[in-house]
Amino acid sequence: MSTHTLKITSHVRSVTLAVVAVPLLFVAIAALQARIDVLSAPVTQDKEELVLRSASLLKKLSLGYDPLLADIYWTRAVQYYGTRLQNRSGSFQLLAPLLNIAATLDPKLLIVYQFGGIFLSDHPPGGAGRPDLAVELVKRGITANPNEWRLYYDLGFIYYTRLKDYQKASRAFLEGSETPAAPIWMKIMAARVAENGESLETSRFIWAELYDSTKDESVRKTALEHVQGLDAEIALKRLNQVSEVYWKKFGRFPTSMQELRGAGLVEGDLKDPAGYPYAMGPRGIPQLDPHSSVKIESNQRKP
Repeated sequence: MSTHTLKITSHVRSVTLAVVAVPLLFVAIAALQARIDVLSAPVTQDKEELVLRSASLLKKLSLGYDPLLADIYWTRAVQYYGTRLQNRSGSFQLLAPLLNIAATLDPKLLIVYQFGGIFLSDHPPGGAGRPDLAVELVKRGITANPNEWRLYYDLGFIYYTRLKDYQKASRAFLEGSETPAAPIWMKIMAARVAENGESLETSRFIWAELYDSTKDESVRKTALEHVQGLDAEIALKRLNQVSEVYWKKFGRFPTSMQELRGAGLVEGDLKDPAGYPYAMGPRGIPQLDPHSSVKIESNQRKP
């Protein structure tokens, strides 16, 4: 058989493969689209499960269009997450499979790891509540992109804010600080987390950095809520300490912020980030105004 004939045969085989594979690829995408759009339907069809789980199969069928297909899956992951978040629909069971497929198709698509990790790790109803899966995803991103300091930050962020594993968080920040182009504050953050794991100021610093560095509005909204909550919590903690001083000085608990001000222990407006004045609760425990939109996570300390 001549070389010319071999080339023709090879070309025919390639065309035949494309004719067969491309339609299968789009059928798979269409099935995925249908599955995500019918969010309330139970997951029961084996063929749909195959579409979601077989990232390697989709990669073979993509015929070199891996990045394009990865963008499609990432877009669908964002749409799925946004719809579930808006509707407060409960579980995010398809989120991790969608993100994993996008990462398989294009391991260099950093946004999958960065925002995907946040979507997976955030507490319900704002996210999937699966920080374990978020860690796996971000670690996968680091393996594929070892010089991207931002991914080490994301890993440390999940360890610190979601898993409360300060040792691993500090290690992630430190490893990230050693990558090219890493900002100097990564090393500082590693030291602060290692020294003061439960520090409210450290937690605020991490959330504020996330707010300043991302352009995704949903992530910025979540980060801002945490920053405001931590600002209020830090203020309440300080007011609580002042309340203790008042108790030691006068032998009774203060009944209002005005009493603290009258004793010369505080000054200023004493308002939370939402603009509501702090209130004095029973036994001299400072509190948020009941009408305030600010939310805090940890318990306020008592005098």
